[in-house]
Amino acid sequence: MAHTPEGILEQLKKREFAPVYFLQGEEPYYIDLISDYIEQHALQEHEKGFNQVVIYGKDVDVATVLLQAKRFPMMADRSVVIVKEAQSIQDIDKEDPAKLLEAYLKNPLPSTILVFAYKHKTLDGRKALSKAFAQHSVMLTTKKLYDNQVPAWVTSYLKSKSIKATPQAVQQLSEFIGADLSRLANEIDKLLLNLKPGQTIDERVVQENVGISKEYNIFELQAAIIAQDVLKANRIVNYFEANPKNNPVIPNIGMLFSFFTKLLSLHAAADKSEGGLKKLLGQQAWKVKEFQHAMRIYPINRVVDIIHYLREADLQSKGITGGDMSEADILRELVFKILHPVPKTLAI
Repeated sequence: MAHTPEGILEQLKKREFAPVYFLQGEEPYYIDLISDYIEQHALQEHEKGFNQVVIYGKDVDVATVLLQAKRFPMMADRSVVIVKEAQSIQDIDKEDPAKLLEAYLKNPLPSTILVFAYKHKTLDGRKALSKAFAQHSVMLTTKKLYDNQVPAWVTSYLKSKSIKATPQAVQQLSEFIGADLSRLANEIDKLLLNLKPGQTIDERVVQENVGISKEYNIFELQAAIIAQDVLKANRIVNYFEANPKNNPVIPNIGMLFSFFTKLLSLHAAADKSEGGLKKLLGQQAWKVKEFQHAMRIYPINRVVDIIHYLREADLQSKGITGGDMSEADILRELVFKILHPVPKTLAI
């Protein structure tokens, strides 16, 4: 049966353990969160020495995993077997070992908690083994969040810790760190260590604690582009060139691409009232004034051209085109094209 991360964690906190957990998918954050919780809480500390085994997929085959799973606990009610990097189990995709595993799933040892942490991929859902896990285990399949889902996740994560944040701060965290949930959670947790009791996270707190330069960052570059402030935009590009490690070009292009594609969708909207635009912006509704200003500065035809420039820059940044252009040269050329529209020649 398929489950949600929240539902699984709720059951674990009630100490309601299943015999088998199969945690798979592209997003490792929840796989680690659940397997770590079981590792830390299923047994008392004095029980772990004899009854808890952590093994790695690359070091074992299916028979070894089952041998561990079939052991009875010593001086404890249960034993725990956690298979990390389970996607690397040597013969999990072979027919005979898979049948052995299917047989165990149908009749697992009730005193064993067997956990498979199968990261960055999923079993073939058409095969019997995947169907057996779906039917006879607590099965979780994780997916990477889309960029537009990240702000809601950040808000939910902060709410779970009873912390308030401004929409601007949530957006900065989402855009600066991206959809890597493990990194997001880690950066937020570090930020929380510096908060005073009852303090709300705002833009200043994010800038001071997440390594964002107050004057020279992608948000300020985007603001300079919207304001058509050529001098400030070039100062920021020069700063990025001097600090390439903290300002890689690919995510910066991605953030600008996200902004201008959103701007294009607003230009195409049937309802261009403030309320209509807010509905389209969703989590970014608080930025409606900024987008309305950008719509006036950048009409739809120019936005289409800019998206083309961004695609070109993306290919250059990945070495597909552009020859030996440096990251700074790619960004500098991109910003120039955005801020200096090419005049359209008249046909004669």
